[in-house]
Amino acid sequence: MKPEFKKSPDGLMPVIIQDAVSKTVLMLGFMNEEAFEKSIKEKKVTFFSRSKQRLWTKGETSGNFLLIREILTDCDNDTLLIKTTPTGPVCHTGADTCFNENNSSFSLEKLEEIINERKNNPLASSYTSSLFEKGISKIAQKVGEESVELVIESTGNNDSLFLNEAADLLYHYFVLLQAKNHKLSDVVKILNERHK
Repeated sequence: MKPEFKKSPDGLMPVIIQDAVSKTVLMLGFMNEEAFEKSIKEKKVTFFSRSKQRLWTKGETSGNFLLIREILTDCDNDTLLIKTTPTGPVCHTGADTCFNENNSSFSLEKLEEIINERKNNPLASSYTSSLFEKGISKIAQKVGEESVELVIESTGNNDSLFLNEAADLLYHYFVLLQAKNHKLSDVVKILNERHK
């Protein structure tokens, strides 16, 4: 990948920012070569601000960074698509996207991404981060506890309790997969092979 910044007289290239999990387009910005290199080095999106006339790392004041997952160029090498994990609202207005779209749809892929983020960038206030800190034995123990609680609730008639225990088990199972450096797709692959 070799973006051609010199194609534009001002050396700026349009950059489309996309949520790596939901595929929602979050915003459009511009990069010069220096912003691109800084983004690659720090794994956080840095733009060239046309209004401030300087490099600007998204989230430098708000803390709502765009963590880079993948960078693609278009067929002419003069536009970038950066797939990211946002750490908060993307727009300065507080909206999920600069196009005023709601990007809060939830999926198992998003859950996996959040857990991975808490593993690799721990937060003191995060329950997920605290599980990783305690280690594999504690995580495995939690999966066992949640399994037993789900079995107990399955014998009763309270759907709300049953579904909440099912959600707890699924969450802790995802944490265990991450702790073992695996993803849901690894399990799906095995299921697919069995299905054949």
